[in-house]
Order: sequence, then structure tokens, then C-alpha cells
Amino acid sequence: MGKDTKASRKAGTSGGVSPAGAPPPSAAFLVMTVGRRIREHVEASLKAEGISMRHMSALGHLSRDAGISYSELARRASVTPQSMQSTLTKLEDRGAVARTTDSGRGRTAQLFVTEEGARLLRVGRDAITEVDRMLADLIDADDLARLTPSLMQMLRTLGGDQP
Repeated sequence: MGKDTKASRKAGTSGGVSPAGAPPPSAAFLVMTVGRRIREHVEASLKAEGISMRHMSALGHLSRDAGISYSELARRASVTPQSMQSTLTKLEDRGAVARTTDSGRGRTAQLFVTEEGARLLRVGRDAITEVDRMLADLIDADDLARLTPSLMQMLRTLGGDQP
């Protein structure tokens, strides 16, 4: 039988084989499902601002690497350069991103986060902090302290960029 944790008690399970005798779901499936639910929660908070995680991703990367290219932003976000251009156009229209070079085919755009963009980043970070609080209410403090480094190791092993 699995370990009896605060979270499993709340969920009404104690790990191991399900009552019907089926094996427990895989860790990979659970991580994907939890990630999707967290994203849905954060996206709902961002919707009030008229932005999405894609916009937050672009703002976050630009805030750390001002002047980064469309192509590099697209690569980091796992989208096409055309899709990233659309995302950045919306952010520019909102005043969240400023361009310091003229746009044009073949030119490297120099994009920077504005005060409005920084405000939107704070909104996104607040939404993530809310999810962190929810996790802290569900998971034993020792388990939660081990979870983040474990997830970071998984991300590094699977070849993902740092968040």
C-alpha cells in the first residue's frame, strides 16, 4: 500500500491499487493532468485582463532577456514565429510591449516590457501564487518542499527550459 499523506486523506485514497483492483494512474499522467488544471486556473485569472499564458510567457521571457528575437521567443514558448508575432502584436497594441526598432522583413525587432507589461506580469504571478497557496493547503509541508526540486529535475531531464 502507498503512503498515507495529507493529500491522499483529503482525496479519500491512500495510494497503491485502486479499490476496483486497477493499477494506480501513472505519475506522468498525473503530472500532465495537474499541470492542465493549474493552467486552467491561471488562465481564468488572466482572462479578466484579456491575456493568456502565451502572453505571460512572452512577457516573462522579454522581462528577463530584453531585446530577444521573435524566433527565440517562439522557440522558448514552443510556438511558430508567426504565432509569436501575433502574440506580440496584441501585447504591443495593449501597450505592454514597446518596439525600439522599425518593423520590417528580415529586421531583428528590439522589444521591451513596458510599465503596463510589468503590471500584467504581476497579475500573472499573483495568479500563480494563489495556486501555490492552494497546493500548500493540500500537501504536507515536507512533501511540498520536496516537490519543487523534483519537478525542476524532471524539467531539466526532459530538456525543458527553466520556467
